[in-house]
Amino acid sequence: MTQKGNRFGLIMVGLMLGILMAAMDNTIVATAMGTIVSDLGGLDKIVWVTSAYMVAEMAGMPIFGKLSDMYGRKRFFMFGLIVFLLGSILCGTATSLVQLSIYRAIQGIGGGALMPIAFTIIFDVIPMESRGKIGGLFGAVFGMSSIFGPLLGAWITESFGWHWCFYINLPLGLIAVILIGVFYKESIEHARQKIDWAGAITLVGSVVCLMFALELGGNKYEWNSAPIWSLFAGFAVLLVAFLIAERRAEEPILPFALFRRRLFAASTAVGFFYGISMIVATVYIPIFIQGVQGGTATNSGLILLPLMLGSVFAAQIGGMSAQKVKYRNIMIVSAVILLVGTYLLGTLTADTSKLMVTLYMIVIGVGIGFSFSVVGMASIQGMEDWERGTASSTSSFVRSFGMTIGVTIYGILQRNVFTKDLQDAFAGTGGSGEPSSFANMDPRALLSPDGRAQIPAPILSKITDALSSSIAHTFVWALIPAVLAFVFVLMMGNDRMIVPEKVKVAKKAL
Repeated sequence: MTQKGNRFGLIMVGLMLGILMAAMDNTIVATAMGTIVSDLGGLDKIVWVTSAYMVAEMAGMPIFGKLSDMYGRKRFFMFGLIVFLLGSILCGTATSLVQLSIYRAIQGIGGGALMPIAFTIIFDVIPMESRGKIGGLFGAVFGMSSIFGPLLGAWITESFGWHWCFYINLPLGLIAVILIGVFYKESIEHARQKIDWAGAITLVGSVVCLMFALELGGNKYEWNSAPIWSLFAGFAVLLVAFLIAERRAEEPILPFALFRRRLFAASTAVGFFYGISMIVATVYIPIFIQGVQGGTATNSGLILLPLMLGSVFAAQIGGMSAQKVKYRNIMIVSAVILLVGTYLLGTLTADTSKLMVTLYMIVIGVGIGFSFSVVGMASIQGMEDWERGTASSTSSFVRSFGMTIGVTIYGILQRNVFTKDLQDAFAGTGGSGEPSSFANMDPRALLSPDGRAQIPAPILSKITDALSSSIAHTFVWALIPAVLAFVFVLMMGNDRMIVPEKVKVAKKAL
């Protein structure tokens, strides 16, 4: 269905505010975590703050997508907004990291309903001929929020305190609640169906086990320790139980039939590998600027602006091109640019100028940006009204899962390479006046101007060379998901956005 007049624009504003809040929340909080820990204590529990939100959000995406197909988009989008705002209020009042983690899980439940349902509503309310342009706009909002979040988080924390990183959601969320509640008129009929509780429970359980195994392994516990092996075993058992439950369920949370559709399966896989590529770039370029080149926290955040601008530009171009060009052809261009950008980042050295880093970020931003609009539209292409929520939420879930897996795996890789390079650089220097203890230093000292000032220049040079080398190696390994994304792009087929003939005729008459 479509909505007319000013109502259409107001609905779009409400949806974009919902996407903005859910997508930007984790990046804002990540910037404030240092201040939060210094205030609340509990450094050993810091991992739970981020994980609680991401686990709840990722596990909720396919569940709410299915429920929105069964019972309507509006009620579950509104539910997501209200729960997200309730979690935000609670987070701002937390007095310990344990409390904050619990409240973040509540936030994540709301976030799991917002993004996938918002993208689905686009296809319910937007006329066919406008979907490419609006899809590009929504993709740009998602990309901007992921990159702009760190800057906003730093500014809010320094100016108002970390509590306002959560309270800032209240005015935005209330506006979204009013706009969607008043102006979105959902008239699609939804048949009452059975809820796949077994699938929902086993899905949540398996995701929780995997996330905490990856987060805690090599950090709080050794990889070969009993707790980590137990978590991996729990993940495997619950995953098998989930697959069995889905095959038996009358209305599965995650219908395997979706993956029999070539375009959906290929575009979802592309989103997974693009998620890995994006998170690696957005995490390690700021570390390079701050740790290797000695920039401030603000400098490291600003370096992401070229990536943001490139992704916004590409998201718009991709969305507008989808009506005339095959999804696959658009994404081939995107994947090639992504490969080039990732390769260029793999050539970084301690001597690379900020201008060159900026140019590299523009290239990779353009490469990633196409996926924000095109992959989302491709994943829903040809779906019936009652399938779109499930398809959109599954695609969002897989992309978020890729980002989570990516930041964990590449974090382990970068840390191991950095440690080895440091040990090689200081091998045999224990008695030469250069403290061998620097070989095991905490790299966070490089991110602080005060910490850098305490390190002698010759030693600092060795450390920054090691950090630069480890980041470059990380980007070289990041070519693997970029190549795999290209392979799945080739499998997307010849589909393009379908525009009804009556719309084409009307355009010709103008």
